[in-house]
Amino acid sequence: MDLGKLSRRQFLGASGILTVGLLAGCGAEETLLPAATTEPVEFNADSAFQLLKDGNARFVANRTIDPNQDAKRRSTTAKGQKPFATIVGCVDSRVGPEVVFDRGIGDLLVVRTAGHVIDAVEIGSIEFGVAELGTPLVLVLGHEKCGAVNATIESIESNTPAPDQIVSIVEHIRPAYDAVTATEQEPSDLLDAVVRENTKLTVAALKAAPLLAELEAAGKVRIIGGYYSLDSGTVEFF
Repeated sequence: MDLGKLSRRQFLGASGILTVGLLAGCGAEETLLPAATTEPVEFNADSAFQLLKDGNARFVANRTIDPNQDAKRRSTTAKGQKPFATIVGCVDSRVGPEVVFDRGIGDLLVVRTAGHVIDAVEIGSIEFGVAELGTPLVLVLGHEKCGAVNATIESIESNTPAPDQIVSIVEHIRPAYDAVTATEQEPSDLLDAVVRENTKLTVAALKAAPLLAELEAAGKVRIIGGYYSLDSGTVEFF
């Protein structure tokens, strides 16, 4: 084909075909494909869990698709929301759930406190997500090098009370420290061990909450834990 003799329409058509071919060769169709085309209409714990795993894999691989973040999604969710998972996480600025799991508007119900500590208000918020909004999955997300957990360890080991209301965070995390240090063998990484234990205890506390326990027994929700690596971006589920 002589490009020098092509009409404007012919040139645009030819260049369009070439562009599509190049994108396909690079695997770009995967990153350009709207996530909504592959998502189920009705979510359950399994499909919600898979979406979190898939989103985190894209984030780690630097192949995010930033789904459900356009004006249409904003307009649609203004009429009502149906988040597929509740994330209970830390306030740490490096662990934003929508970023870590490559999600958008209306996808996740997020409850965040320092060290993801929970009391009646947080538990009530999580219960609201499950009972009223129907989120079938609750993930408690701890993370590497958690500042709240580290502050707790320092406060306990130096026998120095934390200032003002921060002391309430320390007291919430203290059981995790006590559980880890009660073992005969000192962990090689105390901070990491307490972060993981704190996550497990939060999961246990949610499973023990009467309404959540009832909903879990009825198969309406699954409650799990996870650990986010600041270095790799990977979420380990447990």
